[in-house]
Amino acid sequence: MPIILGIDPGSRFTGYGIICQNNHCITYVGSGYISTNTTELSTSLQLIYSGLTRVIKKFSPDCFAIERIFMSKNVHSALKLGHARGAAIVAAINFNLPMFEYTASQIKKTVVGIGNAKKNQVQYMVKMILKLSVSPPIDSSDALAVAITHYHIYKSKKDHVKMK
Repeated sequence: MPIILGIDPGSRFTGYGIICQNNHCITYVGSGYISTNTTELSTSLQLIYSGLTRVIKKFSPDCFAIERIFMSKNVHSALKLGHARGAAIVAAINFNLPMFEYTASQIKKTVVGIGNAKKNQVQYMVKMILKLSVSPPIDSSDALAVAITHYHIYKSKKDHVKMK
């Protein structure tokens, strides 16, 4: 039963979501976010790194999937996001976890059906797909959407290879 860790990096909140593959379906394992309400870059990166290290130790995922950075008009914001993403990646690769990347439009298309879906649409579909009683916070639902995307893309590639 592979365990997938999805990560949605952010400069203020880094979301994480964990799902487990059982046969041909997925099950919710856990989710949350790491808050980095600080203006100090080094402190923020340390919080992301140590927070995800705790998550990885607790859930022992088999791989991790992360949202790929998009081009931003605001260079400063893009750099902060890149730093947060880097801290998340280092935390995961220190556990030798295989890494997979997906664009925001890939994630939205997989989970909602359209590549330009709104955050609340992603949040709603994550709740429905995982059969949750309440919607997770936006940062957590985005991370769960990354994990769900990895499950579906990996599964379709695996099924495609079997069909050959």
